[in-house]
Amino acid sequence: MTCRIPVQRLLLRNQPRSCGINPGLMTAATDHHFARPGNRCWPVLPAADFTPRLLHPAEQQELLDHGCGITNVVPRATARADELSAEEYREGGRLLAEKLARLRPRWLAVAGVTAYRVAFDDKHARVGPQERTLGATRLRALPNPCGLNAHWAATTMAEEHGRLRAAAFGEP
Repeated sequence: MTCRIPVQRLLLRNQPRSCGINPGLMTAATDHHFARPGNRCWPVLPAADFTPRLLHPAEQQELLDHGCGITNVVPRATARADELSAEEYREGGRLLAEKLARLRPRWLAVAGVTAYRVAFDDKHARVGPQERTLGATRLRALPNPCGLNAHWAATTMAEEHGRLRAAAFGEP
């Protein structure tokens, strides 16, 4: 199953992109990113001052009004990201690099350091800003908001997202 979310609409120039690993089954069923109840993506965004209030997944287009958008590394929906092959990650990274070259956003933040490592062949990547760029696009790895990544508390995830917001919007 492939998610039908209109990625081109969400990839606008000069806005940071949050890039999920791949759509979960609920995301594919609803066409709303991070749609599973309990996913910490949506609560983290207002905590990091990306949005003034908690948005519902059905309000994902409102992210554009706040200077960011969402896409995925791999379009295929799965119950868990570990169902994806390394080849799918690498191909997703290649296709994402092509989109970034065409659309030239300032930042791409991949929600999931393991996905970042495989997609962009960087086995030493850590959460935070990356040395590598893709053209003019600066890269950052963020913690995955999925509940399976419970060792990251929502508060520390919000702090990391806040560092991205500060870098993306030129704040100290």
